[in-house]
Amino acid sequence: MFEMMMMDTGLGHVYVENLNVSDAQQLLCNLKQMKNVVIGSSRQKTNLMLCGAVPRLLQIMTTDNTPSEILVECGVLLGSFAKGNEANKRELMEDGVLAIMMQGLAHSNLKFVESCLRFLRTMLTSPIAPTEILFQDNTVIPHMIQLLPRSPCTQECVASILANSCKTPDQQEMMFRHGAIQALSPLLTSNSDKIRLPALQCFAAISYQNKPISMAIASAMYNGESIPELFCKLMARNNTIIMQLTSAKCLAYLCRAGAIRPADNMIVIRAMPTLVRMCKKDRSVEERVDGAEVLAYLIEEDVSLQRTAAITDHLVLTLAGFIKYTPDSSHKKEQAEHLINEMRQAAFKVYASLGANEEDIRKRIIETETLMDQVEKYLSSPTVKVQLASVRCLHSLSRSVQQLRTSFQDHAVWKPLMKLLQSEQPEELLTVASSTLCNLLLEFSPSKEPIVDAGAVELLCKLTSSPSSALRLNGIWGLMNMAFQAEQKIKSSILATLGTDQLFRLLTDTNVDILMKTLGLLRNLLSTKPHIDSIMSSHSKQIMTAVIMILEDDHPPEVKEQTLCILANIADGNTAKDFIMSNEDILKKLTYYMRHENVRLQIAAVYCINNLVWNEEEGAGDRRAKLKEYGVQKHLQSLLSSSDTVLFDKVKTALQQFSS
Repeated sequence: MFEMMMMDTGLGHVYVENLNVSDAQQLLCNLKQMKNVVIGSSRQKTNLMLCGAVPRLLQIMTTDNTPSEILVECGVLLGSFAKGNEANKRELMEDGVLAIMMQGLAHSNLKFVESCLRFLRTMLTSPIAPTEILFQDNTVIPHMIQLLPRSPCTQECVASILANSCKTPDQQEMMFRHGAIQALSPLLTSNSDKIRLPALQCFAAISYQNKPISMAIASAMYNGESIPELFCKLMARNNTIIMQLTSAKCLAYLCRAGAIRPADNMIVIRAMPTLVRMCKKDRSVEERVDGAEVLAYLIEEDVSLQRTAAITDHLVLTLAGFIKYTPDSSHKKEQAEHLINEMRQAAFKVYASLGANEEDIRKRIIETETLMDQVEKYLSSPTVKVQLASVRCLHSLSRSVQQLRTSFQDHAVWKPLMKLLQSEQPEELLTVASSTLCNLLLEFSPSKEPIVDAGAVELLCKLTSSPSSALRLNGIWGLMNMAFQAEQKIKSSILATLGTDQLFRLLTDTNVDILMKTLGLLRNLLSTKPHIDSIMSSHSKQIMTAVIMILEDDHPPEVKEQTLCILANIADGNTAKDFIMSNEDILKKLTYYMRHENVRLQIAAVYCINNLVWNEEEGAGDRRAKLKEYGVQKHLQSLLSSSDTVLFDKVKTALQQFSS
């Protein structure tokens, strides 16, 4: 105890002072003594760093003609300091050690290069590491890739560093451009797990959500075998669990990028069952969470994989165990809470992917004991990751017409959802939550009325002014759903709260989806004769101006079609018809679209004419006479030769009105 205290208070300065000797052999001896003191002792690392060891080591390393043996010892010492606590790592970064060790990679002495790589691996696999530093100098990545075949140590360290540092498409592209695939491929056949695993992790990092690179990996060969085949070999059960899991992850990423078909046996028979197996109770929490998250990503967009996963190894029930997970008493409170939250969010993610398309799967998920109660509960979780995953799960389940009418009636999930949307939240969470709200506002949903009463009009109108196009889209989409077959008071509330100025801004939005939903809102507002007449009596000028603007501008056919359908709705009103008949510009546009080459636009235009000339309605004769002056009847007759049966039937009906 006395000797340790003496080291902490006095000897640290002596060890550092001993590095100031000029004799190379003595310096080498003193460096080795310091190394023996710090290895395995976090306390002594901190003490020597406080005594100024790092600046002195850097001074030695940057001195010209420093012998290689001394450089190696300096590198090893700095690598040992890097394995200390977080404060040690921060101090090393502040002292500029990262840059000097990166420069050391160009040295001719392999052992020194390896010591630099070990230091960089320790630092750059730390959560606080500025991994982007590797990509700031265009020479570093190509040089590191060139170092890969030099020795087992360079293979292990370089692959680990690159796997942990590659996080953006630009970084993936830089690695790919400098031959990462060709350089990493031999590592997959190494006898050492310490080399194969980081190589797999590197393949996962460069292929994630990157189609061109994934395609290149899928087509690459090594020793007569494709890289995906090598991934499959590494999924064999005689390999470590982390090796199997990472191999499955690589294949999942290639599949999602479109480089491997979802129906390929490598996915259906190998990767997916491996990922499902990783979710089992006999695996560690980390393995279960990682396996579940990759599985959720793999099956997210493919119906056939969702169907297969749902019936694989009792997956739906296995995931229920995730939500009920309780860690053993050996974990500290904070760590236990973290593990619980990780398990919950992973389960909700898989449920969201499983239920994305199939009604039967959604039903099975919802019928899982207490699941809807859990989803409702965790919509208010203080952990954003859990909250987001539960909202995604709810969004997936809310796509079901049957469940909206039944299970959702028994659970007031809209309450925490509205509370979430009315508070400050990350954009991603608001986007999924508002998208879910759109589903709950569908006409047949029992949640619609209480949601409207809880202030949904104001909430959704506010979203339409968001700088986020996704939130603007969901805002107008929700209003469109709300307006469908709604009472007059709800429609009036939407128009009054949204305002015509904002309506015009949405109609000029560069996002076509937003424009289409805004037109859909207008179409739903302008439905049923009394509502049409009431809205047009107060907003005719703005609505007709918007219609003309869209029909004149360069928009896709589906936008023009929706706009013509709005005119058809206006033409279905009693007094609203006059706003069309008195507008020469609109009448000319109707005749123009009757002759348009796009059949759907012709159908929409003729549909509007039908509503204007319908015999049973007052003033039909005068309207027919005026439309004849615009050549409408002749245009209709010329359309009788159309091969489109829908257009032919509508033309025939309209001509019958003219001949009555």
